[in-house]
Amino acid sequence: MFEVFRSSSKLLKTFTGHTDWVNSIDYLTFDGGQFICSGSSDNTICVWDIETKQPIRSFSGHSDNVYCVKFSRYHYNNNRGVVSSSSDDKTIRFWDIKDSKQFQAFGGHTDGVCGIEFSSFNGGRYLCSGSFDRTIHIWDVETSKSLHVLMNIQALNNEKSNSIGVIGGNGYTICSGSWDKTIRIWDIETTKKLTLFKGHEHWIMSVKYGSNELGMGCDANTILSGSFDKSVRLWDIRSGQQIQMFSGHTDYVRAIEYSPFVVKNIEVDINSNVICSGSMDNTIRFWDIRSNKNELHKIKGDGIICLKFIQLKKNRKSDNDCGCGINLCCGSKDGPIHIWG
Repeated sequence: MFEVFRSSSKLLKTFTGHTDWVNSIDYLTFDGGQFICSGSSDNTICVWDIETKQPIRSFSGHSDNVYCVKFSRYHYNNNRGVVSSSSDDKTIRFWDIKDSKQFQAFGGHTDGVCGIEFSSFNGGRYLCSGSFDRTIHIWDVETSKSLHVLMNIQALNNEKSNSIGVIGGNGYTICSGSWDKTIRIWDIETTKKLTLFKGHEHWIMSVKYGSNELGMGCDANTILSGSFDKSVRLWDIRSGQQIQMFSGHTDYVRAIEYSPFVVKNIEVDINSNVICSGSMDNTIRFWDIRSNKNELHKIKGDGIICLKFIQLKKNRKSDNDCGCGINLCCGSKDGPIHIWG
């Protein structure tokens, strides 16, 4: 599948409208349509119809950079289209796509909120947020209450902590990456730190758990990270050790993703998973997780800030077909959003 993508991938769609960095994108199929949402340093959130490439909604209630956007899993499970966003204005806000308005907000952080993630359990009822105030909050979306505050993220020279990762693993752990150059795993129920990963030489800008989303067969016991030190690293949760370091980017690595692609590794005669990274060096690179050799493939872009793998419906052979039509959506520093496939 990766060989097909590498040999035939091209720029399929471009979405223009944002006037500053696109910091985050998410994807949703809802009411028979396919949509992406985007959050930008122009302080706005947009919801786009993928087919028409036009924005169907634009929300401008934040007073500062929008760092992260997610379609709300909790509201989707209740048949409601909602976008959640976090901002440098210290708030998390919820926007109803149909009614085109904000209807809920969380205001417990004392500094910018750089990352949010809905729980993979209880229908997405719980939301995690990571902030520059060096705390992680866990919220009950239904009641708007802050349930737990995870602290003691010690940042170097009291610098601000960076983004939270995702709720992953067995569903009850959180992964966070920080400006103190470390990655930490936290237990939600005890609010205690479980594992500490050290190795990066600069701020960590993106962290992801292994996932089975989009049929990805990557190991759920791994964590992927990207850093200002220009490297991409893969970590083993069980041992707490670094597995691989991928070097090749010539500028900050802003985004990393596990991909749904598999590549045949001739040297060891096994199928290996492929990861993807986006950098301010204007490239998206693909790597074999079993090898730290040169990248498998490179796409030239423009200041890659965020990445998201999606599956366009029109490319599927059937509703049950998960083996084709994989596309890569990326946000750039100049505002355009591109889909490759």
